[in-house]
Amino acid sequence: MNAGTPGAVLKRERVRDHILELIESQRPGDPIPSERTLCAALGVSRPTLRAAVDELVAAGLLVREHGRGMFVAPEKITQELVAREQALTVPQAAGAWSSRLLEFTTIPAGARVGRRLRLSPAAKIVYVARLRLVDGAPMAIEHLHIAADLVPGLSAQELESGDLYEHLRAHHDVHVREATQAIEPTVVSRAEADLLDVPELSPALLFERLTSDTTGRPVEYVHSLYRGDRYRIVSRLTLGPAATAAEPSGAGHHPGIPPGDFAHRDTLASSTRGDVQGP
Repeated sequence: MNAGTPGAVLKRERVRDHILELIESQRPGDPIPSERTLCAALGVSRPTLRAAVDELVAAGLLVREHGRGMFVAPEKITQELVAREQALTVPQAAGAWSSRLLEFTTIPAGARVGRRLRLSPAAKIVYVARLRLVDGAPMAIEHLHIAADLVPGLSAQELESGDLYEHLRAHHDVHVREATQAIEPTVVSRAEADLLDVPELSPALLFERLTSDTTGRPVEYVHSLYRGDRYRIVSRLTLGPAATAAEPSGAGHHPGIPPGDFAHRDTLASSTRGDVQGP
């Protein structure tokens, strides 16, 4: 089954979600079931399962030990960049962006996505996979999960045109307010490499975002894979007075800035943009 076959992206997504659910339900160092056991539980072939496992090993979420099996990897160090005085802004990325729909279907949320969207595992969600292009060149693979009852009648054609959040506001009375987004390095699998037109195991950036509306209700859970050779994140940081800073001196540090550089715990205003590099 190649990367463009209908259902192929969704199948990989479900295998990935199942393994991630196992990882998130255990502690670092805990074993996960064998590949044979997982294949039987998911009804997939060994190559399909192994591709997902290889991806999660490369991403630092699983550890393989020869002769012993697979284990949950040590926790990653997480740093949070918070703008206290100004809202975090995300200006438009460079280039002319467009989308090609890979999957569009309604499915049960499952345990992992349901937990993020505050839905039961059996609740229906709209699952959308899109290939994002810049000036006609593939740039990212985007997986969207939206509670189905928020977007009755949503069509594939609507997703291909215009801004999603503007569409939610105008047609479904859903007003998004804020999002929490994590970014980390990873590598692409063979199927992802085919879609992005890069070599297998090429570096990439993994974005994971949870968006909520003005009432605090989760609206959308997204994870996206961006080409590491063409896309980078640029942040502009502005230091401000620290008179009202709440944290004690020396408690943590800002991403990419060594501890102690902000000895007075200055407030930090920031803006972030995506920057598409030339080929």
